[in-house]
Amino acid sequence: MERNTLALLPVLIPLAAVPVAVLLRRNPRVQAAWSFGAMLSAFITSAIVLQQVWQSGKPLVVQLGGWAAPFGITFVADLLSAMMVLMSQLVLSMGFLYALGARDQCVQYPMFFPLFLMLATGLSGAMMTGDVFNLFVFAELLVFAGAALTAISDDRFGTEAAYKYFYISLLASFALLLAVGGLYVSYGTLNLADLAQRIAADPSPPLVLPAMALMAVFFMVKGAVMPFHFWQPDFHTAAPTPVHAVLSSVVVKLGIYGFLRMTTLLFPAQAELLRPLLILAGVIGAWFGGLGAAGTYDAKRMLAYSTLGQLGFILVAIGWGTPLALIAALVYAFNHSLLKAAMLMLAGSVASRAPVKTAAFEAITGLGKVTPAAGVLFLLGGMGLAGVPPLNGFISKLLIFQSGAAIGDYAPLAAIGLAGIVTLVYVVRAFQRIWWSPMPEGVKPKPYGDRLVAPAILIALSVALGIWPEPLLQLSNDVVDWMRTPDQYVRAVLGG
Repeated sequence: MERNTLALLPVLIPLAAVPVAVLLRRNPRVQAAWSFGAMLSAFITSAIVLQQVWQSGKPLVVQLGGWAAPFGITFVADLLSAMMVLMSQLVLSMGFLYALGARDQCVQYPMFFPLFLMLATGLSGAMMTGDVFNLFVFAELLVFAGAALTAISDDRFGTEAAYKYFYISLLASFALLLAVGGLYVSYGTLNLADLAQRIAADPSPPLVLPAMALMAVFFMVKGAVMPFHFWQPDFHTAAPTPVHAVLSSVVVKLGIYGFLRMTTLLFPAQAELLRPLLILAGVIGAWFGGLGAAGTYDAKRMLAYSTLGQLGFILVAIGWGTPLALIAALVYAFNHSLLKAAMLMLAGSVASRAPVKTAAFEAITGLGKVTPAAGVLFLLGGMGLAGVPPLNGFISKLLIFQSGAAIGDYAPLAAIGLAGIVTLVYVVRAFQRIWWSPMPEGVKPKPYGDRLVAPAILIALSVALGIWPEPLLQLSNDVVDWMRTPDQYVRAVLGG
């Protein structure tokens, strides 16, 4: 196999595994083993891709069909996409592992694992594609898989939440298609590298700024960024726990990935118009998400609102746009993905012990007493989200504060710093209610529940990255060095 062809495997492996998983639907155990094996293989391959790109300093570029860029379909595994895909597939693999030990009835549905593989394909493909139209294609695959997985949820509101997500995503896709049309009319190409080169050479076409605005809307919806967040709490609360764990941790990172590409590759000259908007949206999101999490009635819903708040920190860092701020954004995104997925799995595990499975606080009050190990993991994860050492979340928030102080932008820095205190409030409140409050009389918890292997692995990784953050910091530093020289991306794809 050619070295560059490796870039296809993180996308091709889960995609090729889907039809086989469908054929194995009459044997659930074999289907689950096959699907988990495919997801692990894709994750291992993504690690190999990142290692090769990082060591060589050169991206892996695949031109499908023998057509040279910008005319063919291009896949690019540069440092940014390789890092984001590795992060995503690590969490997706843990989501699969959690599903194997989950008690949800929908996990037994014949199409659950094929849809989960489609979700992995859509997310990985959207981050590795080298042209804007195929970004739309993979994003649509992501929407179809996520909506279907939520619709089959055990939660009675699953179908309603799936409809909301589907139709709101349809509007976002329409915005992206309008942006695609505007860019194609203006420059006659949709290849990211070719577009970057042409926009830099001639930013005068009147449809450039509208296209940038429409792409920003698309990524705001995908990332559940204020004010396009309204679908997120209902959708993520109703989704099955293994699905919710990846939707609220890595799927929303497609928005973060998009803004990084927009501000450093496609529209670096026009990014000054976008950055103040990102800072404002980030500050509002940090407060709205934190207060929403503190005031909600459901543990999974609390963590869904928490995602809005945590993404606010990342958006502020992208808005600042300095090298240190971009490093902070990448480190924060990676660490948040591990912590949030683990926290959601732990909430689901506790809910699986309730007489009627639900994460509503009134149903799981005191229920954590039967799962003390989950309590320890939840407390560690909550400390990480709040930025308490030695968890990796402390490193993330420290970098955010250092980057804001370095440029003297103290107003948004103070705003998100105070919002960070709210994180500690709702985490401690949830922990106290689930693990310290007495269990109501007459409540008989189930003798078994969802397994804790997957969240334990994620929390262990979070502790390890808090104690030994150097590899992630070095990788993020190298990714930012790469992003700040977009000519290298253009030359790697187009040659010259």
